[in-house]
Amino acid sequence: MGRFGFIGMRLLQAIPVMFGVTVVCFFILRLIPGDPVAVMLGSNYTPERAAVLRANLGLDKSLWEQYWLFLTNIVQGDLGQSIYYSSSVRDLVVERIPVTIWLAVYSTLIAITISVPLATLSALKKNAAPDQAIRGLFVLAFAMPPFWVGIVLTLLFSLHWQIFPVGGYGGFRDNLGNLFLPSLTIALGFAAILIRTLRNSILNVLDSEYLDTAKAKGLSETRILWRHVLRNALISGVTVIGVNLSYLIGSTVIIENVFALPGLGQLLAASITQRDLAVVQGITLVFGLGVVLTNLLTDVTYAVLDPRVSYD
Repeated sequence: MGRFGFIGMRLLQAIPVMFGVTVVCFFILRLIPGDPVAVMLGSNYTPERAAVLRANLGLDKSLWEQYWLFLTNIVQGDLGQSIYYSSSVRDLVVERIPVTIWLAVYSTLIAITISVPLATLSALKKNAAPDQAIRGLFVLAFAMPPFWVGIVLTLLFSLHWQIFPVGGYGGFRDNLGNLFLPSLTIALGFAAILIRTLRNSILNVLDSEYLDTAKAKGLSETRILWRHVLRNALISGVTVIGVNLSYLIGSTVIIENVFALPGLGQLLAASITQRDLAVVQGITLVFGLGVVLTNLLTDVTYAVLDPRVSYD
């Protein structure tokens, strides 16, 4: 099976996964207490107005009829209409998704920048003081709640030292500064996972017999480290990044609210409070599709980097 056949097969396998996401998303949300019609009408609520609005929104139909209408609209590219914002959910997602993508990519790059040198140092100094310090520090970072870390970083770097802005979103150059603290907040927890994985991978590579052959050829330690050790150890990091995308998504929901960033995470949290089910469903589907596509990209990248892996 070639690369394109492999991608096609994985896309077909993603269909039942996305179908399961729609089932869970639709029916679990209906278990949340509260009436979205009552939220929408507010102080203007009357039983008559509620009945008319419920009929217009299709909420007077059975759950299975509502679900079938939901699926039909998705196939047509319609994610529904927001009750609270009086706007298309698709337009809301398109408007806010760049912030979330920026935050996720920026966090990943910072996490990689932190993890690779520290994991290498930790492996080369196995069980020594630097190794123990790095492992202990990032276990502590992983254990701390992201929202608390974000608040502490804001107090230190924004209010006390005034190095980075508290928040904001704008052009490319502005975002490098505006989104640094929220991205660093996510990256610290993500780096803890990467450091542990990369450290173990580097230690396994260092015990490999082919390194003795490389040393026998007279290659310098630096060249062996970059060309043989890190090149092979970093393959596992690709898998870790793909598998832990759900951690990144969950963190963006929290951090966007801490730093008041106008992304999908902030919109999701607000929509849950407002009982705006169409928006919650739409964002959940977008996140689910993002996880599926990232896992596919991870598998393809892993096969490209490691020639021992086939597409069959």
